[in-house]
Amino acid sequence: MQKRVLGNSGLQVSAIGFGCMGLNFGYGPATDRKEAVALIRAAVELGVTFFDTAEVYGPFTNEEVVGEALEPFRDRVVIATKFGFDIESGKQGGLNSRPEHIRQVVEASLKRLRTDRIDLLYQHRVDPDVPIEEVAGAVKGLIGEGKVGHFGLSEAGVATIRRAHAVQPVAALQSEYSLWWREPEQEILPVLEELGIGFVPFSPLGKGFLTGAITETTQFDASDFRNVVPRFNADNRKANLGLVDVLGVIAEHKQVTRAQIAIAWLLAQKPWIIPIPGTTKRHRLEENSGAASVVLTQEELATIQAALSVATVQGERYPAHLQQLVGR
Repeated sequence: MQKRVLGNSGLQVSAIGFGCMGLNFGYGPATDRKEAVALIRAAVELGVTFFDTAEVYGPFTNEEVVGEALEPFRDRVVIATKFGFDIESGKQGGLNSRPEHIRQVVEASLKRLRTDRIDLLYQHRVDPDVPIEEVAGAVKGLIGEGKVGHFGLSEAGVATIRRAHAVQPVAALQSEYSLWWREPEQEILPVLEELGIGFVPFSPLGKGFLTGAITETTQFDASDFRNVVPRFNADNRKANLGLVDVLGVIAEHKQVTRAQIAIAWLLAQKPWIIPIPGTTKRHRLEENSGAASVVLTQEELATIQAALSVATVQGERYPAHLQQLVGR
C-alpha cells in the first residue's frame, strides 16, 4: 500500500489506516477476541501500518486486543491511542486531561498495548478545565522520555489547535470527515495546511451509510450508538440516500464499490489526509484497503462535487450531549 506522511511530523503511515474501535465498542456486540486479533493481523498483511485505538474503547479491551494483535509486528506499525476521560467502574466518566492523569493513562496504555512507546498520543476531547498548554506540555514531557512519539488532538477547534501547536507540535488532528460531513473544510483544513498538521478522518464511510448497505428500514443492534444519532433516524436515512445513489453510479462505472469511491474521494482532497475506516469483516477490510489504488479523475470528482452542491444532508451527526464535546 502507498504511504503518506502526517503533515510535517515525519511520521509515515499507510495511506489508509484501521480504526479498531468497532471491534469492541460502539457498533453492537464485541467481536470474538481471536477473530479481532486475526482481522488486525490480516490488515498488516494487506499493508496497513496505522492502527487507531483508545483506552475508553471497551473501556480498555480494545487496547488489549490491539496490543496482542500487533505485538509480533511492533516495529512495522504505528499505534495511536488516546487519553482524556475518567473511567469509573468500567464506564466512561467525565473529561480529565490533568497532566498527572495523562501520565497514568499512558503507563496503563503501554502495558495493555504491550509496547514501550505510543507512536501517536491524542487528547480524545478538549477538556475546558485544563489549559491546552498544560496538556501539550505534559505530552511534550512524555515525548522527551521516549514513551510517546507524537502528539495529536481529536475534535479540537482552531484556537485550541494553534495554542497546543505553539507548545508541542501537533502531528495530527483526528475528526470526522466524509462525503456527508464536510464541516472541516471550512476552517480546520486550512489551519492544518498552514501549520503542517496531518488529518486523520474517522467515520470516512459515514458510519457505514455511504457503503449503500444501510437503508431507512435497517435495524441496528440495541447497543449500537447509531440508534441515538439523529442522522440515522429512519426519515433522515431515507432523505440522504440520494448521495449514496450518485456514488453507486460512479462506482459501477469504475467497477469498484461505493465505499472505495468514498475513501478515494478523501484521499484526493489532500496528500496529508489518512482515513481510518473500521470494520469487523475480512472482506470489508480488503475492500477498504483496496481504495488506496482507486484514482478518481477530475471529471469524477466534479460529478461528486455537483451532487454534493445540491444534496442537503439531513440530521445532526451527534446527539446534543455529544455535540457539546466537539470543536472546542
